[in-house]
Amino acid sequence: MNKIAVLDFGGQYSHLIANRIRRLGVYSEILDPETPYEKLLEYKGIVLSGGPSSVNDPNSAKCDKRIFDIGVPILGICFGHQITAHLLGGTVEHGFVREYGHANVKFSEKKGVFLGIEDYEDVWMSHFDQVTKLPEGFVAVASTDDCPITAMANYEKNIYSMQFHPEVTHTPCGNIILENFVNLTGETRDWDINTYVDQIIGEIKTKVGDKKVFLMISGGVDSTVAFALICKAIGAERVYGLFVDTGFMRLNEKEEVSAALKELGVTNLHVYDAGKEYIDALKDIYEPEAKRKIIGDLFLSIQEKVSNELGLDPNEWLLGQGTIYPDTIETGGTKHADKIKTHHNRVEKIQKLIEEGKVIEPIAQLYKDEVRMVGEKLGIKKELVWRHPFPGPGLAVRILCAEEADYSEELKNAEVKINEFLANKGFKGYILPMKSVGVQGDERTYRHPLLLTGKPSDWESLSILTTQLTNQFTDINRVLLCLQPSEITSTAIHKKYLTSDRILTTQRADKIVMDYIAEAKILNDIWQFPTVLIPLSLDSRPEECIVLRPVNSQEAMTANFYRMDFELLAELTSRLAKVDGVYGIFYDITNKPPATIEWE
Repeated sequence: MNKIAVLDFGGQYSHLIANRIRRLGVYSEILDPETPYEKLLEYKGIVLSGGPSSVNDPNSAKCDKRIFDIGVPILGICFGHQITAHLLGGTVEHGFVREYGHANVKFSEKKGVFLGIEDYEDVWMSHFDQVTKLPEGFVAVASTDDCPITAMANYEKNIYSMQFHPEVTHTPCGNIILENFVNLTGETRDWDINTYVDQIIGEIKTKVGDKKVFLMISGGVDSTVAFALICKAIGAERVYGLFVDTGFMRLNEKEEVSAALKELGVTNLHVYDAGKEYIDALKDIYEPEAKRKIIGDLFLSIQEKVSNELGLDPNEWLLGQGTIYPDTIETGGTKHADKIKTHHNRVEKIQKLIEEGKVIEPIAQLYKDEVRMVGEKLGIKKELVWRHPFPGPGLAVRILCAEEADYSEELKNAEVKINEFLANKGFKGYILPMKSVGVQGDERTYRHPLLLTGKPSDWESLSILTTQLTNQFTDINRVLLCLQPSEITSTAIHKKYLTSDRILTTQRADKIVMDYIAEAKILNDIWQFPTVLIPLSLDSRPEECIVLRPVNSQEAMTANFYRMDFELLAELTSRLAKVDGVYGIFYDITNKPPATIEWE
């Protein structure tokens, strides 16, 4: 089979590159950058991915310099752009401005992979360093105000590199660049998802052998498609489904999921009520990583407990999971990737089982968009296939906890500088005394949200402002628009943990949101709509605050905040204001990066 190699330097989008190339009909594989030179001779093209490190760090990942003399087209992206310059005699240095998000690039030459694009293009950046001196034989072909060598090319050797990410949907010209690259390799376009489904089914049969599979089912897209694939491969009678009600599901979720799974043909389904066990285990826990670890460990303990109760011989059964690729890569699942957050199905106990060959994850190399395509091919109902993604830990990662405020003297100074920047823009900014997870420059960040009060005129100007703020002020990785109240005088932290009352408050708010977007006929316009409860007090009031986090995405590796009609948003705010225990209502206006979709 013809194929293209993606050398993975640990970038959060490395597998997305392979995904995009596969969509163009050419099979692409992820390889370690230290893959022997001799093996790389098998490939018709090589892509060098992004990564979280600096090429000037002696411990950063490197590749064999000889690959540039193989004679096949090479494409360097972000870190790959920098490592190309570094290895071939150019210079890479820290930039004066860190670029995260949208940037406008001017192209001075449009040949090779840049053939057919416009003079100016909007692209997606996520970087600290930049190339400041070209290697011999290269010419600069694109620039931004802050990055003079945004892209470079050696036409004689068919080597191209760029600081921006053509593989993400936020770079509209990206598909043209990747298609040009595939054309330069001369590859035959003979790969499609149907071929891959047949390959997955064959791999399941081989891995399972004569054993059976005990599958954790959530009712979401991923676990449903994983279940259907395993059933198709080995037969439904050899698959046992366990649905664990953690107590963190949406209102009425247990009943709805059970009915949907039975309709799908799940006959061996066991429902286990673990609400009290989870509440007890998470008592007094507030740190996000600690919450995820407890949730993952308890999930596995329940699986073991139920399998023992049912008399299932562990030597005859494998543990099945609906893990998809973003789950593994955000946990640092490739050799050089930086951990963004630990997914519940990637805690230490499960990693050990994976190493022992006791776990089967049939869709672990797929993105959400590919999972949906597989689901459609398998004949799963559209309502299930296109359901909004919902995290495995449920609302537990949408209910933030805290013991005390996290607000230093340095943050006070940063807030003053932010408000100087905002002085003529119609907004006032408040750095909140708490943190949320983000991803910047392929690295995990745990930084403060910035709350803006003021009346916006349009979403586009807000989006530009958000990018400016997160690029210039390193203490923040997320920006919120205050919908209610219109003005505030102070913020403080409530000492809060996961409790039944807080869960019910979040469930009620989430139901209002999901019912309303269905009523307003915008449900299918939104990829995912987290409703987040944060332990924040405004103006010394006893109530908490709700954050609305609707996003648009294709694969969850990048996302844009959803730009809801202002009239619809006003009505939704009015309905949410009636929820007991809620006062402040905010709208998350941050893209990914720099903020992750979920807050934890």
